[in-house]
Amino acid sequence: MADDAITCIAAVAELPSRATHCQSPILAASGEEMFSKAIALTLEASPDRRVELFERLLQDIVNIVSANPEMRPWQYKQYAGSDGSRIFSGGVGLSLVVDPEGRLWRGRTYEDFETKYKVSSTSCEVESMTPKYRQMREYEHL
Repeated sequence: MADDAITCIAAVAELPSRATHCQSPILAASGEEMFSKAIALTLEASPDRRVELFERLLQDIVNIVSANPEMRPWQYKQYAGSDGSRIFSGGVGLSLVVDPEGRLWRGRTYEDFETKYKVSSTSCEVESMTPKYRQMREYEHL
């Protein structure tokens, strides 16, 4: 199923006219519901493919929500963790981390990371994030 999702999303991204038979495997009534489906599909994938799949599924959510103005806006930000992880932050202060081994973790964006900021006179940007895995909940494939 997860490999089918990668194939479908890749087909839509590369040549939408060829991919009319594909419907997003995460299509749902809200961005939050699609996000839950994206996590489940990502857990089905092999650990070495999880970052790529999750990234594509999140972009799929953004595209679906953007194309449907009646849906509540949905977006995320992506960061590289200082330990080689990928951090996807969005929603109401929650982040999902794919660690270097491909495991998925749920973290609170402010409490579960050691975050350093780059502050200038006009902005405050995240400079680095280090996940505190002991405080997080690991998502496990059922």
